[in-house]
Amino acid sequence: MQISFFEEFPNTENLSKLDLISFPIKLYLADYSIEGYKQYKKELQEKYKHIKEVIWWPVLNMKEGYWFSPWSKRKALLRTFDHLLYEKVPIMWDAEFPKKRMLLFTQMFWYFTNKKLIKAFFKKYQGKIYTAEYFTDNTFMKKFLESVCLIFDPNEYPITKIKMMYSSTNKRLTEGMMRYEIKDYKEKYKDKFAVGLGLLAWGINGNEALLSLEQLERDLNICKSLNVKEVVIFRIGGLTKEQTNLLKKYAS
Repeated sequence: MQISFFEEFPNTENLSKLDLISFPIKLYLADYSIEGYKQYKKELQEKYKHIKEVIWWPVLNMKEGYWFSPWSKRKALLRTFDHLLYEKVPIMWDAEFPKKRMLLFTQMFWYFTNKKLIKAFFKKYQGKIYTAEYFTDNTFMKKFLESVCLIFDPNEYPITKIKMMYSSTNKRLTEGMMRYEIKDYKEKYKDKFAVGLGLLAWGINGNEALLSLEQLERDLNICKSLNVKEVVIFRIGGLTKEQTNLLKKYAS
């Protein structure tokens, strides 16, 4: 099973956790600019030979929405797409409601135009696209999130879907529910599907519950038993030696 990591805050302290790892990994690295991403990629892959791939996780300024959605500032979307116009770098599209919730109202004028823009980009981009998406087991919510471009169908777009199955923050995410949903996604999308696990450390919200070692082992066991190709763990900055030793048993 491919073990991968998100890192939302790529500073020296968080990236030093790469020293704990000896098995092959992929790294989904947040940065506001493609130039910053490329510099990190060059330096990290020169220093750490076990990093197979570094994927750019573009983020916006907080006032622009931070995450990507039809409610993100239009100028921010156009800027990001312009940066990627002649690129083929792998990207991770973090599909979430804007961090600044007021944008849900102030950007409604651009909502439908932005939806068309996002869909067109997904179909035209020459590089690999991963989408990080909310997890829900509710059929109505799945349809709603898909209708507002926060869920994407890998059979319609050339993407790999990462479902954020964070059992530390979602207490309803039982083993039975997790198994059922993973089986369903794998049946629909085969290997165009990966599982996000977490959290090992806080994200931008700064107050999320963190994953215990026992929870992490349970979730890894579920994914391994269902032949999940890749798990992406949020985030490497919270990694401990104990967690690394556990992950090594599942890495391939």
